[in-house]
Amino acid sequence: MAVTALPSPRTPDPREAPTLRWGIVGPGWIAHRFVEALQNNTTQQVVAVASRDLTRAAAFASAWSLPAAYGSYRELLDDPGIDIVYIATTHPSHRDNAIEALDAGKHVLVEKPLAVDSAGAWAIADAARRADRFAGEAMWTKFLPKFDVLRQLLDDGALGEVHSVIADHGEFFTPDHRIYDAGLAGGPLLDLGTYPIALAHMVFGSFISVAAHGQDAIPGLNGQISAILTDTAGNQASLHTTMLADTPTSAVIAGRDATVHIDGPFFMPGPFTVTRHQGHPTHPGHVLRYDEKPGVQADGLHFAATDAARVIAGGGVESEIHPLRYAIRTLEVADEIRRQLGITY
Repeated sequence: MAVTALPSPRTPDPREAPTLRWGIVGPGWIAHRFVEALQNNTTQQVVAVASRDLTRAAAFASAWSLPAAYGSYRELLDDPGIDIVYIATTHPSHRDNAIEALDAGKHVLVEKPLAVDSAGAWAIADAARRADRFAGEAMWTKFLPKFDVLRQLLDDGALGEVHSVIADHGEFFTPDHRIYDAGLAGGPLLDLGTYPIALAHMVFGSFISVAAHGQDAIPGLNGQISAILTDTAGNQASLHTTMLADTPTSAVIAGRDATVHIDGPFFMPGPFTVTRHQGHPTHPGHVLRYDEKPGVQADGLHFAATDAARVIAGGGVESEIHPLRYAIRTLEVADEIRRQLGITY
C-alpha cells in the first residue's frame, strides 16, 4: 500500500475517560509530572500520596492539593477510596510495590521499567492474574497520538517491508544523579534504553539475536550501550543509549517503500515525516509530515492513565496498546544486553 496521506490518530479524548481515584506511591520527580499531566488534561482524581517519609508525602500533597498523605505504603493500600495505584518508586522497588498493591485489591500502573528484569515483570503479571486486577507499565510513549499514527502506517504496510530501525536516546547526567547509583539499577539501560528497545519491538516483534557493546561511566557502572537486534528475517534494529552526553534522540523506521524520520526526542510528543523513496514508481521523494506540538512528560503521561481507566471501566485487566507481554519482551532484551556486558543489579 503506497502512502499518499497520513491517517489521523485514533486516540480518544483524555477528558472523556471514566474517572478513577488514584493513589501515588513514591513522591519523586516523575510522580510530580504524572499528577501535573492528569490534573491539566483529564478528569482523573488523584486523592492520595504515600511515602516512607510522611514529610515528603505531605509536601507532595500540598503541592498538588491532594486530600490525603500517608507515611507508609500500607496505609494508602488500605484506603478504600482508592481504585488504582501509580507506582513511582525507584526501579528495584517496582516489583514488590506493585505486587503488594495487587494483593491488596488495587489496580496498578507502574512507571517504566515495569521491573528491573523480566523475572520481576513476570511476577507482577502473575500477581495481576491472581488478583484479577489491571496491571500495566506506563511506557507513556506508546500511548501518544503520534505513535497511534505510526502503528496504523505499520499495520497498513504503508512503508513496505521494514528492514531497519535506528534509534538512540542520550542524555547527559552529572554524577550526583540517581542514575549513577548502581544500587538503584543505575546506568542508561532502564532509564533511557528501554525507549529504543520498545520502539524496535513495536516494529519487529521478537528478536532471535542481540549483540551489544558497552562502556563504563565509572568503574562498575555502565555509561553507554550500542546494540544490534535481529529478527528471524534478518531485519535489524540498531540502538544506542548513553548517559554521558546529549545525543539527537531521534529515530528512523526504514521500509522498502518509505522511511519515517521521528524528530528528537522521538519518545516525546512531536512531529515526524514519511518520505517516499526516490526509486518508488509513484510519487518518488514525496514527503508527508505529521505535525504535533512538541512536548515533555507533563504533556503526555496522562494518555497511559486514561487508557488504563477505559480498560478498567470496561472490565479489562490489561492494555491492548501496551500489554504486559510487551514490557516483558523489552526487559528480556535488556536482560540479554546486561548478560553480555556483565551489568548486574
